Amino acid sequence: MSIEVRNIQKRFGGFIALDDVSLQFPDGKLTALLGPSGCGKTTLLRIIAGLEHPDSGDILLDNESATERHVRERQVGFVFQHYALFKHMSVFENIAFGLRVKPRKGRPTDAAIKEKVTRLLELVQLDWIADRKPSALSGGQRQRIALARALAVEPRVLLLDEPFGALDAKVRKELRRWLRRLHDELQVTSIFVTHDQEEALEVADEIVVMNQGKVEQTGAPAQVYNQPATPFVYGFLGHVNLFHGRIRDGLLETGDTVLEAPAHRDANAAHGTAYVRPHDIEIDRYTPDAPGIVVQLEHVHAIGPLAQLELKRADTSERIEAVISAERFSQLGLKGNETLIARPRQMHIFAEQTV
Repeated sequence: MSIEVRNIQKRFGGFIALDDVSLQFPDGKLTALLGPSGCGKTTLLRIIAGLEHPDSGDILLDNESATERHVRERQVGFVFQHYALFKHMSVFENIAFGLRVKPRKGRPTDAAIKEKVTRLLELVQLDWIADRKPSALSGGQRQRIALARALAVEPRVLLLDEPFGALDAKVRKELRRWLRRLHDELQVTSIFVTHDQEEALEVADEIVVMNQGKVEQTGAPAQVYNQPATPFVYGFLGHVNLFHGRIRDGLLETGDTVLEAPAHRDANAAHGTAYVRPHDIEIDRYTPDAPGIVVQLEHVHAIGPLAQLELKRADTSERIEAVISAERFSQLGLKGNETLIARPRQMHIFAEQTV
């Protein structure tokens, strides 16, 4: 099913939750709504589900307006962060619930319900706990059962609100890989809300980055990460170093350092900021007049294949984080408080304002 939202506005008192949001969600794809708390992502998900009503705008399902349709008529499956399983029912009956409460003329037979629930339990790899109560399950198992229950009614759209947010990091990582494999098998149009950048980048086909009720950028994970459209997107998707300064004739003057800014050749004395990811900073030993930023090594965290360096600029006292390979770290033989040269290999410069 294709999903489109057009010019959605939503306020809660004086708070603007969604400010003229328009989006198209690809049919059969897994799309992540990514952003900080309060950015509007859960409100948008609930409006698509029919659990909230927009102040203005339209929701289209397969090119037909669904704004006035009741939640039951939208054929949407919804999975919440906190499972919402019925404690007094077995795992089997939890999954069967949506089928048993269908109107009589559309309700499957007991045999058909048993067959479908058994198939879903096999799909989520939990057919061996059908008779247990939710209280006997782990958090990860409960969330898989909640997903199986949502799938039982054959939704045309699957909506997941922070589905793994209540789980510990190890279980969360396992489940998001499992969700990716499950989606590849089912191909149901799915939208999930998360504030976890790594989760969105690993699981989604498309990412929608939101901030303060607006859409900052949409695109494939690699596109959003490697070609951020705004300073917010660059800063939100992983660690980043900021080099503040002024842009003149295609150069960013930051402290005693000059960085090339060819995309801003027409700027004259504009405030600018270079955004540089830690792994895009090259480290070398200090030699007088060597190009780059003079820094002092303050701390090293070298465990596994990477070494994380905390550096202080000599010209501005600002901190820089650099990540190099453990092999390169070993070659350099770095020591604490040593003076080094840091060179940004790749960066994106945003001009902020002209004076």
